[in-house]
Amino acid sequence: MTNQTSTGKAQFMPPKWIMKTMSRTHIFLNRISLGKMFNTVAGDEVCFVTMTGAKSGRTITTPLMYVPYNDGVLLVASLGGAPRNPVWYYNIAKNADIEVRHRGKKMALRARLADTNEKPELWPICDSHYAPYADYRARTNRDIPIYICELL
Repeated sequence: MTNQTSTGKAQFMPPKWIMKTMSRTHIFLNRISLGKMFNTVAGDEVCFVTMTGAKSGRTITTPLMYVPYNDGVLLVASLGGAPRNPVWYYNIAKNADIEVRHRGKKMALRARLADTNEKPELWPICDSHYAPYADYRARTNRDIPIYICELL
């Protein structure tokens, strides 16, 4: 399956069931290693964000790119530069209290959306931790949201 990006380049998008299976496996392996293994994807650091589902009310854990910021993290709702926000974006929009695990360390955080004045300062931090974010911004006309997640 391919999607056309805003730059006219074709981008391979695996089916959702493959992505879901890979995520669940990644989470499982990280948990059974007590956070000692499976902390990266293709060499880039990831964290595991536990949130409440906006519609289901269930507890959901999602691996996301790890971008440390002050005593918390930044979460970038890029979805690889897709024209829509990822599902987890809506979960956090409805339920801002989350737990983030990174390399066995747990943090109870509250997320808030960065406003337009904050983003110019935040993007270089995000890009330094995961370089593809710059490409994702170039692929889409969407203003990619950034959640600032701070200690409760």
